[in-house]
Amino acid sequence: MPSLTDSHTFSLPSSCSFLISVTDTNPISLAALRSTHFYLLGEGSNSIFVDDFEGVVVQNKIKGLESDDLNDVIMLRVGAGENWHDLITTCLKNHWYGMENLALIPGSVGAAPIQNIGAYGLEVSTFIESVEFIELETGAKHKIKSNECRFGYRDSIFKNDLAGKVLITHVNFVLPKSNYMETSYGELANLNAPTPEKIFNTVIGIRRKKLPDPRQWGNAGSFFKNPIIDKSLLTQIQHEYPDIPFFCISKTLVKVPAAWLIDKLGFKGKVLGGVQCHPHQPLVLVNIGSATGKDVLEFARLIMSRVKEKFNIELEPEVRLIGRNGLIEL
Repeated sequence: MPSLTDSHTFSLPSSCSFLISVTDTNPISLAALRSTHFYLLGEGSNSIFVDDFEGVVVQNKIKGLESDDLNDVIMLRVGAGENWHDLITTCLKNHWYGMENLALIPGSVGAAPIQNIGAYGLEVSTFIESVEFIELETGAKHKIKSNECRFGYRDSIFKNDLAGKVLITHVNFVLPKSNYMETSYGELANLNAPTPEKIFNTVIGIRRKKLPDPRQWGNAGSFFKNPIIDKSLLTQIQHEYPDIPFFCISKTLVKVPAAWLIDKLGFKGKVLGGVQCHPHQPLVLVNIGSATGKDVLEFARLIMSRVKEKFNIELEPEVRLIGRNGLIEL
């Protein structure tokens, strides 16, 4: 059975029945999936194989980048198998500005719309014009506009109605030439005379300082989503923790940092089996070299139960956990 240890950044010992790569949209190469138990994988930065997967793992390796310089915008058509950070670097070199806040996010271009990746005040959906995909059941090719993707916070139609049913082949981006720079978030607010280059370099510096390199310590980035709660619950928490940070979402809803909740419960730096809650960023669980899938699930469930018990907030994983038969819910 092919090993998956090097195919996902958490690097747990795991395997699958078969491992294949898709490099083009030839229907012949996809025909076998119609009657096969499979899991679609990009660069494995948001997937953790907690057990041996009894099916076929399909790696999306569709490459390519096309650009079109129009009057007011730059249009990009990018293969789903391209590396995300490499795309952001290429954009900056070509003065195609807008997505600098999303620098150094691990993963592939095809995974970006699925997760609606975001960082430092921006989400990728802001720049997506459309997404192209193949319907695995029929082999039919489709393109849907951004407003049809049902983008939400770390969410999209590709995580719900179309999950496991389609293979994203290309993502089309639109980058306005009159770019507005988002610098209201965190350290970016302190930039003097911000430029896209300054934002890019600052974001990279912050991420390298706060987040562990998966090449040294296996991890899947942020393990949990930042929860969105009602303001009335926030008021209750503020009675004991007046310093709780929050971001207003609407008149009745706020987003609170999951890292703050986890830190307040003393998990930062704690170890369970071969998994550590990162000592600098408690939102990240790390494989310290001997982690098992059981360790990951036990630690994640412990954190979730403690947060629920203390704050009455239900954390939701941002990562995708895959067991023998597919996705696992905590």
